Amino acid sequence: MVMFLFLVVALAVVVAAVTLSVVSGGESGPLPEVAPERLQDPLPPDRPVSRADVESIRFALVPRGYRMADVDDALSRLGAELAERDARIADLESALAGAQAAPHRPHSPHTSLDKPEPEDRP
Repeated sequence: MVMFLFLVVALAVVVAAVTLSVVSGGESGPLPEVAPERLQDPLPPDRPVSRADVESIRFALVPRGYRMADVDDALSRLGAELAERDARIADLESALAGAQAAPHRPHSPHTSLDKPEPEDRP
């Protein structure tokens, strides 16, 4: 019986404490909005993204965050592919510039695709 009386008193104290905290806490108003966290070093808006830009990105940590190793691996791969793409584009552009700079050679008569002119016979 003493145990039952102790539990009832403990329950009453808990209910009273919760009621007081709800009633007294409601006068201060709602909590202010928290500004969302942004990337520390955002990607440049005025030029193409480079490998160094990708490698310097750091994401904010949150309670329900991400696995840093997974994101770092993905960013490393993206940076490497961007560097490979940029090198390939540079090679193709230099090859195109070299091909356009080469003088246009006329075809020799032996390799001409034009029809031969008919000969005049007497």
